[in-house]
Amino acid sequence: MAAFDNVRRMAADNEDIADFVVVYIEEAHPTDGWAFPDNHAIKQHVSLEERISAATKLMQLASPLPDNMALAVDSMSNELNVAYGGLFERLYVIQQSRVAYQGQRGPIGFQPEEVDAWLKTYRDTLRA
Repeated sequence: MAAFDNVRRMAADNEDIADFVVVYIEEAHPTDGWAFPDNHAIKQHVSLEERISAATKLMQLASPLPDNMALAVDSMSNELNVAYGGLFERLYVIQQSRVAYQGQRGPIGFQPEEVDAWLKTYRDTLRA
């Protein structure tokens, strides 16, 4: 959740130039799968309702969300996860319907500071 707190702060700091969407995908470490100690007690989702419930639970832990941050939930066929290769967390910047930045797969490749640097450069171009 610490890395997500950084993303939440980044969203708040860039409210004037960017919208953020968090897409909740399949659970990386479900309690009935590849779990580890001290993780959130979330089972692998078997229905869209369960996935929405899990996403809501996690977002409540991260609240309040900035006004420019929305939550979306992937389908049970994992369409967004497959299309964007999110396994299990990944950052993207989409600008004018195109991928302007694609981060590496997390957790190791989850680098919010890279998106922050991209946003700072973008902000500088707006001032020019």
